[in-house]
Amino acid sequence: MRGFVPERLREARENAGFSQGDLARIADVGRTTIYQWENGMATPQIDILARVIKTLDIAMTQVVVIPDDQLFPGDLRVRSGLTQPQLGKAAGLSTTLISAIEHGEVQLAPATADALAQALNVSTATLVAAHARVRQRPAGSPI
Repeated sequence: MRGFVPERLREARENAGFSQGDLARIADVGRTTIYQWENGMATPQIDILARVIKTLDIAMTQVVVIPDDQLFPGDLRVRSGLTQPQLGKAAGLSTTLISAIEHGEVQLAPATADALAQALNVSTATLVAAHARVRQRPAGSPI
């Protein structure tokens, strides 16, 4: 996951007074999963990370750090704690289209931008700028 900072998750957990085991139990996540995330051994799945973030009562931006002027559409989705299917359902779009938009493979129609922005709780301008960035990135650049 782009921008995930394992140390930030560990700090947030410790600041909240949770052991790895307590956080795992309360968030209904495996303790090994928390351990691997905090030690950079595994990358979180967004839906599972969203449960952990909710349990810690923090913002996703505390552990997924990407400057606003470098955000891609997929980053906006991650900040919202949504999977592609969840975002597609909320916006009334197919998962295939969500993926194509996140990869910058398609143009972003105004109605689609509005629906996605609303589902992500961001401005349409923010989404359009993120989409322009992903489309303009150099070939082979990660998203």
